[in-house]
Amino acid sequence: MTEPGAPAAEGPDVPGDDLPAADVPGDDAPATDLPGDDAPAVDVPGADVPGADAPVADMPGDDAPGDDLGAPTLAAALEALLLVADEPMPLLTLAQVTRRPVPDVEAVVRDLARQYDEAGRGFRLREVAGGWRYYTSEQCAAVIERFVVDGQQARLTQAALETLAVIAYRQPVSRSRVSAIRGVNVDGVVRTLVSRGLVAEAGTEPDSAALLYRTTPYFLERMGLATLDELPPIADLLPDLDTMDDLTDLTA
Repeated sequence: MTEPGAPAAEGPDVPGDDLPAADVPGDDAPATDLPGDDAPAVDVPGADVPGADAPVADMPGDDAPGDDLGAPTLAAALEALLLVADEPMPLLTLAQVTRRPVPDVEAVVRDLARQYDEAGRGFRLREVAGGWRYYTSEQCAAVIERFVVDGQQARLTQAALETLAVIAYRQPVSRSRVSAIRGVNVDGVVRTLVSRGLVAEAGTEPDSAALLYRTTPYFLERMGLATLDELPPIADLLPDLDTMDDLTDLTA
């Protein structure tokens, strides 16, 4: 037995312990490049998503011209629509016609209204009755009044004079009878004569309930007459009354 603390005895030499390690063939050989290691990457068909690098298309609502808008800009389109409107146009209607989102339309409309106010234009764009419409500026009331008053003194057109003559000689008379005598529609002309104060409503026909019209005292004043009896006779220039009645009854 070995005493404690004594050096351990060396074991017997195993043959081959001191021999140098044999080189394994190929250990020092340079690594062989595998075919295709340095080859450029080949694009696989279909790997790229079509349209990935394409520019983003503008969404509807911008001011770029386009066939769907039908105008140079959204602002121009809205101005044109509001100019031809005979009543306030809701934002939804404007959006449907211009094919733009309601928020975009509202932003442009409010910006136009602000621009008109700041520029001191003779008209305003106002939101009334659930829509938008152009109105003359209250600062131009004096010149508008002058224009309206002067317009009352303007000369009557040939159509208005002919219609006024028929009413004067056939009063009270309905518009349909006046139209039959003149051979044209006289609705607009009659409204003009009423607005000028030359003719006025005079009840209705018992049978058709059509409105009847007569001349006014202002008509006599403008014509320089005291009564209708002073109207010059035109019987020789007109068809007889029976013939006129037969013609007008066809349209009554």
